[in-house]
Amino acid sequence: MGADIWAVGDAYEGYMGRWSRPVAAAFVARLGVPAGRRWLDAGCGTGALTAAVLAAAAPDRVAGADPSAGFVRHARDLVTDARAGFAVADARALPFGDGRFGAAVSGLVLNFVPDPAAAVAELARVTAPGGTVAAYVWDYARRMDVIRAFWSAAVELDPDAGALDEGARFPLCRPEPLRALWNGAGLAGVYVEAIDVDAVFRDFDDYWRPFLAGQGPAPAYAAALPQERRAALRERIRERMPVAADGSITLRTRAWAVRGEVLVH
Repeated sequence: MGADIWAVGDAYEGYMGRWSRPVAAAFVARLGVPAGRRWLDAGCGTGALTAAVLAAAAPDRVAGADPSAGFVRHARDLVTDARAGFAVADARALPFGDGRFGAAVSGLVLNFVPDPAAAVAELARVTAPGGTVAAYVWDYARRMDVIRAFWSAAVELDPDAGALDEGARFPLCRPEPLRALWNGAGLAGVYVEAIDVDAVFRDFDDYWRPFLAGQGPAPAYAAALPQERRAALRERIRERMPVAADGSITLRTRAWAVRGEVLVH
């Protein structure tokens, strides 16, 4: 199994970014971080969560960090607010001092970090006592229906595809492992909740086209298939879609969000 590809901002936006934005907005609203705090967005990707913080949380500053130079370039182009800054950096080795932020957050990335415990420890390290450490990840195994529809059909046609399915690969994306990860980092008041957002596609082509761009596990699998097998997969998915009278398709996207506070010593 090759490495997951996350590098091209425009391709990611078409595939998953458009659904991550409403989830990011709901996530920020539920955190209730006081205005005027400094925020860190670790694994900022194309800037969806950073933009949500700027729009709704009245921060003093937001620092975004991501290991993908391509994503960081896209985030800088997208988020032009003077309060935001972006750097290429790994969530497991953040280039910030201890206790620098009032809130450290991460959206849709922890399951792709080789050592998520190290990443959460870093988030806690750079957060001031009493500050918030929080993250969210897609519910790949159950109610991230945009991707579940793809892998269910793919595995029926090719059982070996099951090894690539995020639902099987990422056991972290469930409430219990997330809660354990936050407790293991010594965070207090740990709480996990679901965030549900409907993904509405204009038609089946609007759903299918992003899977051909190669960004992420499912698109990488689809793009690598021979043309005949890709066409068979497309048809298997299409015939099962809940198509409305106007041709649109509505699928549920669920993320699990976890938060806790750095203890005041």
